Amino acid sequence: MKIEQIYTGCLAQGAYYVESGGEVAIIDPLREVQSYINKANENNAKIKYIFETHFHADFVSGHVTLAEKTGATIVYGPTAAPKFDAHIAEDGEVFQLGDITISVLHTPGHTMESTTYLLKDKEGNNHAIFSGDTLFLGDVGRPDLAQKAANLTQEELAGLLYESLRNKIMILEDDVIVYPAHGAGSACGKNLSKETVGTIGDQKKTNYALRHDMTKEEFIKEVTDGLLPPPEYFPLNVKMNKEGYKSIDDVIKDSTKGLSADDFEKRANETNAIILDVRHQSEFIKGFIPQSIFIGLKGTFAPWVGALIKDVSQPILLVAPRGEEETAITRLSRVGFDNVLGYLDGSFDKWKESGKEIDSLESISALELEKRLSGNIPVFDVRKPGEYQSEHIENVPNTPLDFINNHIQEFPTDQDFYVHCAGGYRSVIAASILKARGYHHVIDVAGGYKDIKETSIPRTEYVCPSTLK
Repeated sequence: MKIEQIYTGCLAQGAYYVESGGEVAIIDPLREVQSYINKANENNAKIKYIFETHFHADFVSGHVTLAEKTGATIVYGPTAAPKFDAHIAEDGEVFQLGDITISVLHTPGHTMESTTYLLKDKEGNNHAIFSGDTLFLGDVGRPDLAQKAANLTQEELAGLLYESLRNKIMILEDDVIVYPAHGAGSACGKNLSKETVGTIGDQKKTNYALRHDMTKEEFIKEVTDGLLPPPEYFPLNVKMNKEGYKSIDDVIKDSTKGLSADDFEKRANETNAIILDVRHQSEFIKGFIPQSIFIGLKGTFAPWVGALIKDVSQPILLVAPRGEEETAITRLSRVGFDNVLGYLDGSFDKWKESGKEIDSLESISALELEKRLSGNIPVFDVRKPGEYQSEHIENVPNTPLDFINNHIQEFPTDQDFYVHCAGGYRSVIAASILKARGYHHVIDVAGGYKDIKETSIPRTEYVCPSTLK
């Protein structure tokens, strides 16, 4: 028996390759599927099943393409109703895979079709669960995403999740391995661990949602407390996962079109395309095409695209580092953004050589910010609320990047102002959006709060009430 976790850091997503006796199951595959096929071929094995834990909201799964290319059966748990051929399993149904079995544990709560898959070894012992978004390490799946589809409140879904965890998962042996669908950084939970593999026993000790003495009412309150609104692209990804989508091979073929500076400019003027610059922030601030938006490939690229562009059908023109155009197109397609019209051939250097208009972004160090703060200078913190609440500059408002459009009127138009995040990636994204909206007095703080903490700029730190005397 072979189990391999294939973890994609930019999505904080875990897919799984399970092999036994020459047969393979792929669990929650990414949209680009050739690596799974290659791995099976290298092992002289055949992909038999594609197990989906639920209709994913934060990425487009590769189930449809993988089934088309291999003939494998797509399996969903009870109540799923996809628009393509799939086996809708019954609760408790058992699938043979070589010398092992995989059983269906219907665990509704995150979504109604959410299913945990229990792997038993060739001796019939419970070995591992593939818990999808039902159980993470340190957290559980948020119960507010499927309200409309389920016609239930988030509290009602949380109640179902409580029962699923206690009646299907917590009864398993402590040494059963937990393989979740996500780790830290995913928007599918609130407090996910950086670890990506654990055990039932560890989770009973450390996961707040699995406390043995927790009542259902306490669980509902804690799981629903502090939930931020989900990214707006989530329902669009669910729709694609449920109804099917274009092959990623066709997406890459149609999108990988190099455009001269003149053709690029013409396309931008003739369409409502967003110019998306995915170079490193240190390159972007030196010069960029006016009104382009920066979201760098070297950060959590795809989730930020989904959170900020929102509509997966939005036309996009790419400015990418040379040789990384296809990588950018592939990573966009992982979250459903298939409408790339082309990329600037030769990257930004060709735009400069053409003599066309360019813009730039002023960026200063934290030490320079400290010098300038002697006056009444507006500063904006674009980190997430939890980061801000933990520690922030005194008298500085929180304008989270995720919801920057909700705060747009708060930024001044007639004086310089500064934006910072934790390390300098998100602040450049925010500044690019603001400049595209006409807020040209924005100044980035390079190094973000990490460097600000090394200065004497006054800060406010959160003190846990239990430590107060």
